[in-house]
Amino acid sequence: MKKITGLVMTLVALFTLAACGGGNDKTADSSSNAKSEDQLAAIKKAGVLKVATSADYAPFEFHTMVDGKDKIVGADIDLVNEVAKELGVKAEVSDMSFNTVLASLKKGKSDIAISAISATKERKEQFNFTDNYYNPPQVLIINKKNQDKLTDLAALKDKQVGAQKGSIQEDIVKSQIKDAKLVSIEKVPNMVVEVNSGSLDAMVVEKTIAESYVQQNPDLMIANIDLKPSKDEAFAIALPKGSDKLQTELNKIIKKLNDEGKIDEYVKQNHELAEKSAE
Repeated sequence: MKKITGLVMTLVALFTLAACGGGNDKTADSSSNAKSEDQLAAIKKAGVLKVATSADYAPFEFHTMVDGKDKIVGADIDLVNEVAKELGVKAEVSDMSFNTVLASLKKGKSDIAISAISATKERKEQFNFTDNYYNPPQVLIINKKNQDKLTDLAALKDKQVGAQKGSIQEDIVKSQIKDAKLVSIEKVPNMVVEVNSGSLDAMVVEKTIAESYVQQNPDLMIANIDLKPSKDEAFAIALPKGSDKLQTELNKIIKKLNDEGKIDEYVKQNHELAEKSAE
């Protein structure tokens, strides 16, 4: 920490006194606005939009081979690439476990986080979020051998039900399948393996994701059990707290893409790509 001279200390004290009686709020607002403007400006100056994701959630973010090379693709990736294009920069995507995606954002290692993230009340206390860009229905994946047993929520009492660690699906199990035993697992493919093997009785996942995994695993199916939809389950892009100008800019881009039907198109195209990759 740099030392502060007596003259500087005096000036600071005078400024503090002058700021009393309401001036503090204006100073704080000015500082917050500067921070917001600086972030968007810094991204444009660097020419890079650093993106945190967990690439295990097809069709939103997943790995596939493109021209003989492993590549992260998906509807969310198409979205951030379009965002980067609109900002005049290049998207740089980093893959990590889902429960560290927001931690990366909080530590300043990424500019935005996109990984089928739901803007829950708890998360909004720590981060800014864009407007929702996609609202997916939630379903249960089960093994076909259990389809006659697992026919309603009551049948899941005391059963092992999986959800991705740190995801909205954990809350769904807690609130809608209260009598089940929640098993939190970092990676969705690992849960699929466990449902296949029988160590998990079921898993909660977004419908489009479920369709991809069921397509890849003939012993699995989507259970005929309804889960209640919620706006809290819709997807949004997470941003650092106070990044108002960046938030406004991204909201404009998201609205434009939704109005053009582009995001639904991204989901459909990448669902088809995920199925093809599994063949």
